[in-house]
Amino acid sequence: MLHRLLSLLQEGGTRRITDLARQLDTTPELVEAMLEDLARMGYVKRVASQCSETCSACPMSQTCAAGASGQAGDGGQIWVLTENRTAA
Repeated sequence: MLHRLLSLLQEGGTRRITDLARQLDTTPELVEAMLEDLARMGYVKRVASQCSETCSACPMSQTCAAGASGQAGDGGQIWVLTENRTAA
């Protein structure tokens, strides 16, 4: 399932954790744990823990999924792929 998550992320765009969970037929909590695993392996990194007033200046502000903080399982965290993006 970790490979599938990485493949989904490599497709580009922004996604909410709840949407990824639905696509993977699992729970948001498991997706969050898999993102942490991918981070430890160097495939993704967390770039923000939550949205703030700087979001309005962000070039991704119109498409960002993190602005939905407060929705179960989303938490407003932003993750990005690193240079080490080949399949885990």
